[in-house]
Amino acid sequence: MSWLDAIILGLVEGITEFLPISSTGHLILTRSLLGLEGREVSNALIIIQGAAILAVCWEYRVKLWKTLVSLTTQATARRFALNLLIAFVIFAIPGKLFGEHIEELLFSALPVAIALVVGGVVILWAEKRKHTEHIESVDDIRPIDAAKIGLFQCLALFPGTSRSAATIIGGLLIGMSRRAATEFSFFIAIPAILAATIYSLWKVRDELTVTDAGPLALSCVISFIAALLSIRFLLRFVSQHSFVSFAWYRIVLGGIVLAAWGAGFISD
Repeated sequence: MSWLDAIILGLVEGITEFLPISSTGHLILTRSLLGLEGREVSNALIIIQGAAILAVCWEYRVKLWKTLVSLTTQATARRFALNLLIAFVIFAIPGKLFGEHIEELLFSALPVAIALVVGGVVILWAEKRKHTEHIESVDDIRPIDAAKIGLFQCLALFPGTSRSAATIIGGLLIGMSRRAATEFSFFIAIPAILAATIYSLWKVRDELTVTDAGPLALSCVISFIAALLSIRFLLRFVSQHSFVSFAWYRIVLGGIVLAAWGAGFISD
């Protein structure tokens, strides 16, 4: 990974991680265009993703700290922590069992393009349904709601689906407000992606060199900054708009990739 590759990948990851357009799908397409292959690149992408998650920790540092110090005294804090644990465990089990097999089979341009289009159509369908809200904030979420969102999050194991899209749209379908669904999507990403990042770092601990560390560190910094801006943008956006524009973006991008694949410009 060159310095330019690091800048591009950091920007792509940071911008797309929390938008319902699939960061994994965009990274697969980007690395294909850059000609980056190999297990080392895959592990680097997971580490860059971890840097984006740190942006959530920073943006919500007050909420996370208050939850931590209130676990023994406040039922609301305990329920919030329990909800994160439930969503994480439900996602982590199939992720551990099937994640590597899915990566071997589906981490390429064609499956991503199909998932982008299908996901876009699902978002359009979800937005056309009558949306009844009975969960206004993340503190109103019950453990059963967290379990449902955890199941929706499992859809993100398929590249191009988008963890953010699966959890946000899932939240809307079970009655969350747009802001509650969006913020809970941010929060449940913390344990899921940080765990994957730590595991990836442990696996490659003997392979990282000083040469690798420089571009990777730059990519992480860029990913963090871009993700922080993306989080703030999405929160402002959902207060006034639906997710329809993201759905059409997915459909158009997926269609372009499918057309390029059909014309032989990219491989499957």
